[in-house]
Amino acid sequence: MPDGFVQSLFCKGGFFMQKLIITAAITGAATVPSLTPYLPITPEEIANSAIEAAQSGAAIVHIHARRPDDGFPSSDPALFKEIVQRIREKSNVIICITTGGSTLMTIEERTAVIPILRPEMCSFNLGSINFALHKSLPAIQAFKYEWEKAYLEKSKDFIFKNTFQDFEHLCRIVKETKTRPELEIYDVGHLYNLDHLVCEKLISPPFHLQFVMGVLGGIRGNPEDLTFLHTKATVLFGKENFTWSVIGVGASEINLSTMAIHMGGHVRVGLEDNIYIKKGVLAKSNAELVKKIVDLANMLNRDIATSDDARSILSIRKEL
Repeated sequence: MPDGFVQSLFCKGGFFMQKLIITAAITGAATVPSLTPYLPITPEEIANSAIEAAQSGAAIVHIHARRPDDGFPSSDPALFKEIVQRIREKSNVIICITTGGSTLMTIEERTAVIPILRPEMCSFNLGSINFALHKSLPAIQAFKYEWEKAYLEKSKDFIFKNTFQDFEHLCRIVKETKTRPELEIYDVGHLYNLDHLVCEKLISPPFHLQFVMGVLGGIRGNPEDLTFLHTKATVLFGKENFTWSVIGVGASEINLSTMAIHMGGHVRVGLEDNIYIKKGVLAKSNAELVKKIVDLANMLNRDIATSDDARSILSIRKEL
């Protein structure tokens, strides 16, 4: 059982439930700037948005970097370093750095920053999928930057590559840096990939699973899909060996978040995954999306985890 697993719990309906860990995904690589004027792009904007999200209730912030001049997804360690330093100056929030980057990056580019910054957490994608973004094209009347239209159009032919060789590369990195992996599950086969890594003794529990739902190319964001993933994870690993969170991409974000709050899971929101605070209304910040989850949790009688609560629940090592 993870250290701190029994800490930060409360009783609901006759069983104990952990405090709710909220993750804010600040900018990502899938949302193009022309979709919303509120997307943070520069290191200063990304860091400030992360700090605001933490102040609003996020225990974890999930960090990508972008080129400051045009918002194109970047793997430049210098940009990540600036973002992390700015956040660290003003916040105790857990920083989870992407190793997903974008579909245009190699695994070496996507992971280069982890040994340099040795963050508390990093993402760990557990399978290759088609990763299509072109459905957002009709929503854009005019493009802010030249790269955006081609980027979305070409996503019809994107493959988000995460092979067994890539898994081995990531396993070595998280072991050497003692970084807590956030295991990204885009479909049920990814749980079986994780089971294989366990059998090969490349990774061991306790796990933190992130169910990524609603990407075109992965599992949909339907209620039965979430319960299926949770049930399959329980069968494979035993409920005592993992914590879990859910990402609902687009319109499914709030619905799946509500389910996760009720089921004892955790939640990720943010402009990386969804740009709307309600139907047809753009969210003005990541903090606004976090506050909506805090309000939902309060209505459902689920306490909110602080960053230190989350460190205990997820068995995260202290920063080096």
